[in-house]
Amino acid sequence: MGTERIYYVDAYLTEFEGKIVDSADGGRRVFLDRSAFYPASGGQPFDLGQLGGQTIVGVVDEDDGRVAHVLTGSVPDGPVKGQIDWVRRYDHMQQHTGQHLLSAVLMELFELPTLSFHMGDEVSTIELGAKEISEQQIETAETRANDLARSGRSVSISFEDAATVEGLRKQSQRAGTLRIVEIEGVDKSACGGTHVRSLAETLPLQIRRIEKVRGNIRLEFVCGGRAIRRAKQDFKILQELARRTASAPDKLPEFVASLKDRASEAEKERLRLATELAQRQGREEYAATATSADGVRRAQWQVERIDEAERSKALAFAACPKSVALVIGKQPAGVLIASSTDSGIDAGAVLKQTLAEFGGRGGGSATLAQGSVPDGACISVLAGKLGLR
Repeated sequence: MGTERIYYVDAYLTEFEGKIVDSADGGRRVFLDRSAFYPASGGQPFDLGQLGGQTIVGVVDEDDGRVAHVLTGSVPDGPVKGQIDWVRRYDHMQQHTGQHLLSAVLMELFELPTLSFHMGDEVSTIELGAKEISEQQIETAETRANDLARSGRSVSISFEDAATVEGLRKQSQRAGTLRIVEIEGVDKSACGGTHVRSLAETLPLQIRRIEKVRGNIRLEFVCGGRAIRRAKQDFKILQELARRTASAPDKLPEFVASLKDRASEAEKERLRLATELAQRQGREEYAATATSADGVRRAQWQVERIDEAERSKALAFAACPKSVALVIGKQPAGVLIASSTDSGIDAGAVLKQTLAEFGGRGGGSATLAQGSVPDGACISVLAGKLGLR
């Protein structure tokens, strides 16, 4: 026999009495004849609270129709009292009703069906069967939802036979008796979740973000108390940014855009100066390098990472007559070879041949080549072929 689910008819009940009819795990997993605790289902998390003086840590909807209550400690068989964490419950009621409202509005205005719903700790999301949605559509849907909520439309619960029920936004795949949640003149859906009695309790509703996922659109929203808390948080952040930048809040977008432009120009200048410095270092390295018996100046240096500056330094070295430079990078392990056209060394050919022997990867031209190396032995062989050993 399944558990009588009190929340089906009264989601506002916060205290109830039931009888333990079965238990497991030493009394820490119990089954009642009736319960007001909502189990995780349909994208809505489970309720929290107290049962028989023990804290609820999980509520599970079993396949046999029973509801399992997972507790921190054991509870003896017999009558037991339960207390619902009302703050959490009411928040879930607001979010779930807000989802029904938003899904109905998106279908009404743009024929965008809701594929799934998930309620998180901070935000809720619905996945829409759509490839794209515009900012104008989002704004229109949000405005329409809030207008309907302000009208105070009633939200009612009824039970109808699946074979004869009509007017559902989304046809149910269940047979038998369906629990119907109906928003007056707005939506009618088969749903087992907890809901508020009036749309006014969902105010305000705010769409926070949209993103593409699996070829569909995921829409993030908050409503009721969550929306108010997020609005306050956003305002505090806005005030702090305005204070730190000595800018009026409504001028922040303009200020940030200007700051971004200046940062981009500064980065370009930094890269230009870094390149000039690297080139100078390359020429100085060449001047300080002794000429080998064959008239070629060979240099080798090790760096943490082969970046654009090190590449510029090596190229500047190899821009001088009869020269070859080997740069060894630690993280990630790699090498770069730069050689002058009159050095008699084909950088790309030497690197490719050596890497092939050790299973490394890389390549390049006759004057510049770069690749990854599997171990130190490869570097030693490569240095030997370049006349550095």
